[in-house]
Amino acid sequence: MTEIIYKEESYQIIGACMRVHSNLGAGFLEAVYQEALEREFTKCNIPYVRQQKLSLFYDGERLKK
Repeated sequence: MTEIIYKEESYQIIGACMRVHSNLGAGFLEAVYQEALEREFTKCNIPYVRQQKLSLFYDGERLKK
């Protein structure tokens, strides 16, 4: 089994995700969970970056979006 490097941080993030899921349940669009998780992260003082832009490549070519 792989050792978790940032064990406490991982538990805090997973806990926040589980609270959002327990509260909202399934079936919403990603944007709903994103907003709820941002609020949970803020409440728990978990730093995050919203929708950071990434350069993605497929088969050696950069994807436009």
